[in-house]
Amino acid sequence: MVLGKRLKQLREQAGVSFEEAARTIDVTPLTVRRIEKAEVGLRLPYVKDLLTAYGVDEKERDDFLVMARKANEPGWWYKYRDVLPDWFKAYVSLESEATVIRIYEPHYVPGLFQTEEYATALLRVGFPNESEEGIARRVDLRMQRKGLLDKPECPAIWAVLDETVLRRPVGGAEVMRAQIDRLLEALDLPKVRVQIMRYAAGAHPGAFGPFHYFRFGFTELPDVVYTEDLAGSGYYDRPGEVVAYLEVMDRMAVQAEPVSRTRDILAEMRKEL
Repeated sequence: MVLGKRLKQLREQAGVSFEEAARTIDVTPLTVRRIEKAEVGLRLPYVKDLLTAYGVDEKERDDFLVMARKANEPGWWYKYRDVLPDWFKAYVSLESEATVIRIYEPHYVPGLFQTEEYATALLRVGFPNESEEGIARRVDLRMQRKGLLDKPECPAIWAVLDETVLRRPVGGAEVMRAQIDRLLEALDLPKVRVQIMRYAAGAHPGAFGPFHYFRFGFTELPDVVYTEDLAGSGYYDRPGEVVAYLEVMDRMAVQAEPVSRTRDILAEMRKEL
């Protein structure tokens, strides 16, 4: 995405239109647009010819091609492509590169905090026709994603969980106790903050559904909001859309129980199980 945006900047600085760029590499103008939006891979011959057409000097062109080769390398999740929906691949990539992740979840514990048993119970419900082997693969993918929390460059993660998340018995009492223990452990991580939105808080601006907000360490890459429904997902990066979600998240953070109360709330709920 960063390289695509850089290609767009270079094209515009050179005063080259979509049509002129397309003729340079013998494709349609739509293909050039898709390259700049990171909707297709970066074919190195195309990139090299475009950079030359944009008047980029040899040193910058060579550096760009090195980064393009790196960008084309499959992520760690590639080996799970058999159980990773196309619409979710972008999410895993964004999650891996973000410096800040903010989450609102009204239904289930976010994947980064799930135990293996909780994830297994959840995925068996979500994929009732899946084989045990397929479920195991999906669970393994989810557990691999949790490795993000152990990295020195772990993003700052701030989650607001609806009380329903902790009241809904996924997998039974024993599984839920272990899941709450896992959340309590996550609170010890220096970059993790969790808030609980109590029933008593009443209506709140995020009640329409879950969403995740990503911020990155690249000035070229805008903030991105991810939403999900039964049919797939949506990714929003237009400033007006992103700001609307961010304002909702900030308002919910004020309305939810303060972070200082989370540990006590979780401990109380665990005793009830």
